[in-house]
Amino acid sequence: MAAEGTQRPAWAEVDLGAIRHNVRVLAAMAAPAKLCAVVKADAYGHSAVPVARAALEGGATELAVALVDEGLELRDGGVTAPVLVLSEPAVDAMRDTFDRQLVPTLYTGAGVAAARSAGRALGAGSSRPRVPVEVKVDTGMHRVGAAPGEVRSIVELVAAAPELDYAGLWTHFAVADRVSDGFTSEQVALFEAVRAELKAAGLPEPRRVHAANSAGTIAWPASRYDMVRCGISVYGYVPSREVVPALEAELARVEMGPLRPALSWKAKVTMVREYEAGERLSYGRGAPLADRAVVATVPLGYADGVPRGYFSAGGGVLIGGRRRPLAGMVTMDQIVVACGPGSGVREGDETVLIGSQGGETITADEWADLLGTVSYEIVTRIGRRVPRQFTDSGEGDPS
Repeated sequence: MAAEGTQRPAWAEVDLGAIRHNVRVLAAMAAPAKLCAVVKADAYGHSAVPVARAALEGGATELAVALVDEGLELRDGGVTAPVLVLSEPAVDAMRDTFDRQLVPTLYTGAGVAAARSAGRALGAGSSRPRVPVEVKVDTGMHRVGAAPGEVRSIVELVAAAPELDYAGLWTHFAVADRVSDGFTSEQVALFEAVRAELKAAGLPEPRRVHAANSAGTIAWPASRYDMVRCGISVYGYVPSREVVPALEAELARVEMGPLRPALSWKAKVTMVREYEAGERLSYGRGAPLADRAVVATVPLGYADGVPRGYFSAGGGVLIGGRRRPLAGMVTMDQIVVACGPGSGVREGDETVLIGSQGGETITADEWADLLGTVSYEIVTRIGRRVPRQFTDSGEGDPS
């Protein structure tokens, strides 16, 4: 991934061994269903091409992205595995979709027409094989997808098109991470009803059916169908605390070790000063220092993905193997960290925003709890000014 600021002492480390391990664990849970690794949003901020390769090495059979451009980035990076585009491409993107062997999702008549036109332009169905497409059913997420009453007409259009290959039918869950919420069961039931209607109408069966996201894969075994689409779990995080008991049961069943967070976020201290008690630091001159303290400046800010509210939420970092609170408001390019009197912190010391140092660990889940969000948002917002570096801890012991 291209990154700015490579001369700045700040970076994110991505453990490709953890990616392979997580995929291997998830694939074992899902079997005999196949596993699709979701690498949209630059692989949740982890860097799409290296992560895609590691996921395939770990046992994923294909990849999924949100945008055609994301699929093209994989192709430009030499990734040849099947790639599913999870939303309907724009009309002017459909030609590139097929030309680069991406599989689009369709859910409107206009989308089917655009796919047919692009397929014809490429000779699909005549001089070349039909181009594969999938149809998405909106069973309750209400974001995109064909409404249940519209699915039959969309599938009829696809099945009748000589240019198109009806490769898949799928849906997406809204609350699978809330295990106690019965709505996921309602979505599965509605999906099954749609499938039954299509069969009763004499329409051809798709080559595959899929529904489960990470939470579905872990906590809703009946939703695994032919393939699962795992996103956040590939990167080592559970979708919610509510799925943890199900995850632990699944890990015991497949006799494999826990998921491992793949990303660490680090920087080096660039300045150290000592201030008296009562001094107020950074924009807004927030809470005064309670005691005389060494304060370290670290070159990461909200332009890099550290929310301004991380200070007021009580956030901190690790320096010297100890937790250190922020000492003032997050700025665009830097944070200031209260290290206490006589701390011994020096310029060049490693600072960990996410990851482990000494016996301490800060996770994206901890950030999410402080900020009232989810781990997905924390890792995906780490910006392109932060270079990604790649390590490989290996896949580890399967038990």
